[in-house]
Amino acid sequence: MKKTIFTLVMTSLFTLTNVNAQEANSNDDTAYNKWQARFRIIAVSPSPDDDIDGADVDISTTFVPEVDFTYFFNKHLAAELILATTKHDVEIENGADLGNVWLLPPTLNFQYHFYVNDFKPYVGAGLNYTIFYGEDAGDLEDIDYDSSIGFSLQTGVDYSLNDKWFLNLDVKKLFLKTDVTINNDSSNKAEVEINPLIIGFGVGLKF
Repeated sequence: MKKTIFTLVMTSLFTLTNVNAQEANSNDDTAYNKWQARFRIIAVSPSPDDDIDGADVDISTTFVPEVDFTYFFNKHLAAELILATTKHDVEIENGADLGNVWLLPPTLNFQYHFYVNDFKPYVGAGLNYTIFYGEDAGDLEDIDYDSSIGFSLQTGVDYSLNDKWFLNLDVKKLFLKTDVTINNDSSNKAEVEINPLIIGFGVGLKF
C-alpha cells in the first residue's frame, strides 16, 4: 500500500514538473500569481463506520479555522497544503461515552484550476496523514488511535475581489480510518472509518 502511494505521488510530481517546464518554454506569457494563501472556517462532518459487532460509533461534527497555502506550477496546475486541527466527541450510539480526541490531518492536494471571468473553479485530489492526539477515554480506562494515511478529493471555487484578494468556497472528502485500541488490550482493537466531509468558506490572498 505504501509503495503504491509513493509511486502515485512521484508520478504526479514528475507529470507536474514536465508540464511546468513546457509552460515555461511556451510563448504563453499570461501572468499569474505563483502563491496564494487562504483562511477558512470549516465544518468537519465525519461519516463513521466500524467493524464492532452490535455497536455503531458516532463522531461529532465540529467547526474550526483552517489555513492553506497553494503553489502554482503554471496557470492551471497547483499543489495545496491544508492545515487544521479538530476535536471530536466519540461515543457508541445509545451506549458508552468514548470521550474525545483531537485530529491533525495535514493534506496535500494537486489541483487543476479553470478560469471563468472573476470565477476560478478547481478540482483536486491528494493524500492526508492524520495524527490523533489528546485522547480522553470517557467511560473507559484508556483509548488509543493509530495515525493513518488516507486519500482526499476536493472541489471549490475562488471569486476575485481585486488583483490580490478573493473569496473561496471549498468542499473536501477525506477517506481515512484508524485502528482503535481499548484499555491497552490488543485483543480489543477495532477498525473505525471516519471519512469526514469538509465544507469551508473564507478569504484568500494572492502573492
